[in-house]
Amino acid sequence: MSIRYMKAPPTTYVMQFKDGRVKREGPGLSFFYWAPTTTVVAVPLASSDVPFAFNEVTQDFQAVTLQGQLTYRVADPKLLAGLLDYSVKPSGEYASEDPSKLEERLVQIAQVRARTVVQSMPLREVLVQAATIEGKVLAGLRETEAVRMLGVEVQGFALLSARPTPEMARALEAEAREALQRRADEAIYARRNAAVEQERRIKESEIATELSVEAGKRRIREAQIAADIAVEEQRASFMERWSENERKAAEAKAYALEKTLAPVRDMDWKVLMAAAGGGSDPKLNIALAFREMAENAGKIGELNVSPDLLRSLLSAPSGNQGRHG
Repeated sequence: MSIRYMKAPPTTYVMQFKDGRVKREGPGLSFFYWAPTTTVVAVPLASSDVPFAFNEVTQDFQAVTLQGQLTYRVADPKLLAGLLDYSVKPSGEYASEDPSKLEERLVQIAQVRARTVVQSMPLREVLVQAATIEGKVLAGLRETEAVRMLGVEVQGFALLSARPTPEMARALEAEAREALQRRADEAIYARRNAAVEQERRIKESEIATELSVEAGKRRIREAQIAADIAVEEQRASFMERWSENERKAAEAKAYALEKTLAPVRDMDWKVLMAAAGGGSDPKLNIALAFREMAENAGKIGELNVSPDLLRSLLSAPSGNQGRHG
């Protein structure tokens, strides 16, 4: 039977060609058609995800494998249908392999853009800057003329992984472990240095406290010394004044004694003794007599003094005792 029925979902753009002309077109159409003279073209409008895996070389000549997926949708189905054969058989299958070529072309274009980006970056950046690569590749795909000519809109470029060769991966892992170990050692050294610095600050604080205490003690000692000096100065001033007063008192006494003795300075001592009442003492008179004899010893020829006479002279009572007796 040559009459067929076509029913397309809303995500499929359908065009019915008859005698080389488009009889009807649009998304989600349903119609009957005469198969011998009709060609039906069905272009999917839904977005599709295409997986990819690229082997590229980085700026520092290191191999890297990029894996991810490309998301696209057909924006101009009529333009795409004019470039690739999207006609379907009565069974609903595509009449050619052109629909599968679209994804191959998009992957190839994406690989070219990714190669340009990866070759401008060293391996380390490629491994850790997936977002940068995605942004640059996606922008390049949207600006590529080949994509616009296909009537396709690229919606996304997701980089799921970027892997170096196994040897380089092990080398990077070893280097990363060493870097982590160095950072751990640096952290330990930093803690030790911080502890030493804290200890130094504590010691400096203790020394400053001790210096402050010693300075306080020194000020106390200086104050005590200054007080002692002030006391000694006061004592010295007092002694000087006392000495001056004693000197003046002695001078006054000497002056009084000099004035007292001035009238009798030139008198004979014998007269003074007689005036003082010394003549009434027999012992004093005997002593004066012996002195007179001593002064006139040159005039005396011989003087005999017996022991009995000396005893009697020495034992004779004084005049005052005789009067009291």
